[in-house]
Amino acid sequence: MATVVLPRNLVALFPGAERRASVEGATVDAVLDGLDDRWPGMRDRLRDDVGLRPHINVFVDGERAGLGAAVRPDSTVHVIPAISGG
Repeated sequence: MATVVLPRNLVALFPGAERRASVEGATVDAVLDGLDDRWPGMRDRLRDDVGLRPHINVFVDGERAGLGAAVRPDSTVHVIPAISGG
């Protein structure tokens, strides 16, 4: 199972959610499904009908990744919200 590292602000919205979770999935999209199975509604916070939400970045083993990116059982997937300001 891949290790998924989630941001604190997302974890705070889902009681019982953990910052680091082991999730099965061969692609980023499948990993998001696994997160949603565990914490319903989480997937909707991370993607919309088109793909990843504009303010969400996903990295698999240190490389920026889209929904179709491969995830190995020993991968680390980081979900990182974009930071902006002025």
